[in-house]
Amino acid sequence: MKKVGIIMGSDSDLPVVEKAIDTLEQFGVPTEVHVFSAHRTPEEARNFSLNARKNGFGAIIAAAGMAAHLAGAIAANTTLPVIGIPIKSNKLDGVDALLSTVMMPSGIPVATVAIDGAVNAALLSVEILAVSDDTLAEKLDSLRKEGSEKVLMKNAAIEAKYNK
Repeated sequence: MKKVGIIMGSDSDLPVVEKAIDTLEQFGVPTEVHVFSAHRTPEEARNFSLNARKNGFGAIIAAAGMAAHLAGAIAANTTLPVIGIPIKSNKLDGVDALLSTVMMPSGIPVATVAIDGAVNAALLSVEILAVSDDTLAEKLDSLRKEGSEKVLMKNAAIEAKYNK
């Protein structure tokens, strides 16, 4: 099974990123986690990206706040799918990070999830890997079914209370 690389621009992003790590762990997807800054450690970020495919990665999640150039810097150096997580900051509530992550130039795509959307970043990476892994696809189907069942149970409770 391919690994998912998880890169965060700062260890202060870890509380959000841990949700992606935990989600991938629930699916049995191997991860490798690093702190690389697009601005403070550009060579390390570049080297990771350039070698990611040969090192067994199938997707990369890049989380960063404020300037949030990390996902784009990673994507510039690999053709693997890159999923950006814009991290909320105390300055502009993460809108700056969202715009920096989502507004990539043509030819360098970055899939972008919601601000602090680590679970969806992990699930999107699982969906990418599941294209060629039936076991992961079955696990995703089960998760969707569980989510549907939970909503229908809540619906039944609401209907029983209010639709008399």
